[in-house]
Amino acid sequence: MTRKVHIKTYGCQMNAYDSVRMAEALAPEGYEETDDPAAADLVVLNTCHIREKAAEKIYSELGRLRLLQNERRANGANMKIAVAGCVAQAEGEEIIRRAPVVDLVVGPQNYHRLPDLLRDGQKSAKAVDTEFPAEDKFASLPERARQRTPTAFLTVQEGCDKFCTFCVVPYTRGAEFSRPAADILEEARRLAGFGVREITLLGQNVNAYMGDGADGRGWTLARLIEALADIPGLARLRYTTSHPADMGDDLIAAHRDIPALMPYLHLPFQAGADRILAAMNRKHTAAHYLRLIERIRQARPDIAMSTDIIVGFPGETDAEFEETMQVVREVNFAQAYSFKYSPRPGTPASTMDDQIPEAAKSERLATLQSLLAEQQKAFNAAQIGRTLPVLLEKPGRKSGQLAGRSPYLQPVHVTDHGGEIGQIVLADITESSANSLSGVIISGTKETKVHINSAPPASGETAGTLLRQ
Repeated sequence: MTRKVHIKTYGCQMNAYDSVRMAEALAPEGYEETDDPAAADLVVLNTCHIREKAAEKIYSELGRLRLLQNERRANGANMKIAVAGCVAQAEGEEIIRRAPVVDLVVGPQNYHRLPDLLRDGQKSAKAVDTEFPAEDKFASLPERARQRTPTAFLTVQEGCDKFCTFCVVPYTRGAEFSRPAADILEEARRLAGFGVREITLLGQNVNAYMGDGADGRGWTLARLIEALADIPGLARLRYTTSHPADMGDDLIAAHRDIPALMPYLHLPFQAGADRILAAMNRKHTAAHYLRLIERIRQARPDIAMSTDIIVGFPGETDAEFEETMQVVREVNFAQAYSFKYSPRPGTPASTMDDQIPEAAKSERLATLQSLLAEQQKAFNAAQIGRTLPVLLEKPGRKSGQLAGRSPYLQPVHVTDHGGEIGQIVLADITESSANSLSGVIISGTKETKVHINSAPPASGETAGTLLRQ
């Protein structure tokens, strides 16, 4: 019997990956995905606990779903509702208590058990499964269904042992766990067989990866990337999110030595004042971060840097906020994500003294974001006149356009001169905006190989080599 499932995803790329795998786990049970929750026999909210008021947003969504559920019941149909992800992990019993409409709550370590949990739920009114199981959830998943896009996420590591005082991840995702390298390589080969050209490796602390290697030794992330780069068809590799304390020498060298590893690195520093970094339990100083950036840029001069920044952490003074601004000026980020500190229940920072008034946090965030916007706009504008290899991912917003990504992760809209989705083509960049680039595909090119230069190109020089035939 065919049934419909609607999965709504909140938050990070790992949640997006988890949603795909949940859909694949449900497919053998006869569930087909639908974009319309009103047509669904099962709705899954895959939640994120990082953003402010995350739980309240979920309860609001559950209120809307209750109305849809009542409509379906009035028409003789049923709709089950499940809450998955990090909010489910943190507040499982509370969700069942506050939202009787929910049939199932399942934490991120257990979504591979969705079919069994749904069957068990037919016997009992409610179910909560938010334990951290001993078994490997990845080993319990079916093989991935056919990938429909030329880019894909691939989780290689979960959990975090850092225990930053503002962060809920260690409590919702558990301790660090690295997948065996052989399993990752097998999944990557399947993706490449489906036509995937770019894979982003995911982990809450991805550069702490230390999985069992094919040679019987522990593999670092750099060694894993080296092996992935040898898979035929895979042209691009990325990884996120990293911690400065785990940026090893071999990973820095990988940015220099492995052409498939794109020149873009997301490396959060969170705050520029050492006293605040210590209060955050970040395990690095501002000077350490800046030295790290210098070493990374020595290895890969054209690398684009991205980061996360929190303003208004408890006790942060105006002078300490200015130290954060100074780090931003020194690094000159191509992109950044910035947030006002907001307490997460159960984290040490939520009970710290000297919580910053909301007005002060808002003012600091506006000041910071103004500087970050200037930096991103300047980085994008610097691409005008360059020729960039662009991985074409989908049709563009306008007729005759295709959309893709530059090596620096910028969205690029190009005029279609025979390019095909999944192809990497050279494009002359003609325009930039705050968030994207526009250009024209060089006509007559046919891709065989792409290599990004490790040195920043001079004006008018190509940023890559695309062999033509």
